[in-house]
Amino acid sequence: MTDTPHDHPADHAAPGGDTAPGDSREALLSSLRAYIIGLALAILLTGTSFWAAGTHLLWAPGVPIGLAVLAVAQMGVHLVFFLHITTGPDNTNNVLALAFGILIVFLVVAGSLWIMANLSANMMPLEMMDLHRQH
Repeated sequence: MTDTPHDHPADHAAPGGDTAPGDSREALLSSLRAYIIGLALAILLTGTSFWAAGTHLLWAPGVPIGLAVLAVAQMGVHLVFFLHITTGPDNTNNVLALAFGILIVFLVVAGSLWIMANLSANMMPLEMMDLHRQH
């Protein structure tokens, strides 16, 4: 077989595979394995959360804490396995963008709670409101 301009050996490297030019089949299988592990962990954590919320075998006051821990673990699985947020030197911008997003969410939630608490503290008591309506 002779190489023609339209017939490159890399085109025949992975028959039936969906790899980009220059990508090896091993790299594709490695990333696929990582996605499958992430999916399995996400399904396991989700199932555990539903089980913990619906069972009476656990200490009732500890269930919300357990669900919060499972939610943080779920976020970690999504960040690492699906969004590829790692501590590698090539992911510095991704980590900074994630940290900035977390800061913005924290500021919005904390600011909203502060405003609502301030409004609640400055509201007229309900008994006083009833007296003002009658007069």
